[in-house]
Amino acid sequence: MDERQLRILRELGELGSVTAVAEALLVTPSAISQQLRLLQRSIPVPLTERDGRRLVLTGAGQALAGAAVEVETAMARARHAVEEFVGRPDGEVSVAAFHSAGAAFFPPLLRAFAEPGHPVLALADEDVAQDDFPRLTREYDLVLAHRLDHAPPWPRAVTATTLLREPLDVALPAGHPLAAERRLTPDDVADEPWITVHDGFPVMATIEAIAAAAGRRLRLAHRINEFAVAAEAVAAGGGLALMPRWTTRPHPALVLRPLVGVRARRHIDALQRPERAARKAVRTVLAELRRAARTIQDRDPDGQVHS
Repeated sequence: MDERQLRILRELGELGSVTAVAEALLVTPSAISQQLRLLQRSIPVPLTERDGRRLVLTGAGQALAGAAVEVETAMARARHAVEEFVGRPDGEVSVAAFHSAGAAFFPPLLRAFAEPGHPVLALADEDVAQDDFPRLTREYDLVLAHRLDHAPPWPRAVTATTLLREPLDVALPAGHPLAAERRLTPDDVADEPWITVHDGFPVMATIEAIAAAAGRRLRLAHRINEFAVAAEAVAAGGGLALMPRWTTRPHPALVLRPLVGVRARRHIDALQRPERAARKAVRTVLAELRRAARTIQDRDPDGQVHS
């Protein structure tokens, strides 16, 4: 049995005929009769009987119709609870981000929603391989994920909103001979030791593209995923590294130089399951993420990298 069938039974008890129920519910009499037959199949005793030309409820039918009132009341309360949950501007919104995105986006979110009446944030760091980001949308309302500019799109099971298309620059010590160059090519950097991420993380594909463009393998001296740690290793002379232009904090001992000759750019996308967007609080947080992204990018309005 389902809610609609129970409502038909209730209306039949009050109106006394299939035709009257059909008129009240704006359907055909045959549709009402079909639903009554389906309901009767799930009940071991008769629910209706003929009383002259009228179709009336049996004792079992009256008992079930009475229960139908309680069911409809409970369903109405449930729908109201869902509508209230969906429409609440101050509901809890969980946001996960990989480390550099968290460092860039979490502070403006916290500042924007510090006062009562705004979404309540539950923030988490999740540094996973690129293919694992969509799975995180089961646990979080919004997931900040990164992928390379030319990588395949995210699976259709998630909705992606691109926040930034961020260049990846070469980080090197300020005193390095290559720091005097305005731009660097794969040939310029191919013979240097490199500090790069672990396999499966997006930046690794750009490292491989540098090697392919230069026609020789790079020496991967160190594997460090966290950009802040990698920056310290670069500053200490451990090698060169690729660094995001906008979402990592400037380091006083490093310079960033654009890389030409390969596609060195990543997307920072906000992933969510489509049904999560029904909540007003989630939409509010996503809008704030987009505002924060514009602010982050506007810090470098001319697109140039400075020492």
